[in-house]
Amino acid sequence: QVQLVESGGGLVQAGGSLELSCAASQRTFAMYPMGWFRQAPGKEREFVAAVSISGDSAYYGDSMLGRFTISRDNTKNTMTLRINSLKPEDTAVYYCAVQSLDTYRTYGLRSEPDRYEYWGQGTQVTVSS
Repeated sequence: QVQLVESGGGLVQAGGSLELSCAASQRTFAMYPMGWFRQAPGKEREFVAAVSISGDSAYYGDSMLGRFTISRDNTKNTMTLRINSLKPEDTAVYYCAVQSLDTYRTYGLRSEPDRYEYWGQGTQVTVSS
């Protein structure tokens, strides 16, 4: 089982930038595709981005293109999400997750939360206007 811990959240002014990190407990981190999701109060969990096992391929949610950048460093068992030009509507709890290898091999990177089998506890991002 992979344990994930997010960090880097906080209170940021609109227009600022933030970099979130996700640390994995095991070296097997490098065997899995990974993703970021977010959930705002009263809303469903929303797909942000996903990255392939090697890190050379990324997939972004439709409204995430341009301001969000996902990356990973398999030598450090970490994944990051950089968010630029933050907006108040980016306020949410951000989660990192591990995608199921079976679904990855069949369908590639996915945006559906039920395709992910391990989740972190989340890190709060609050953007003030």
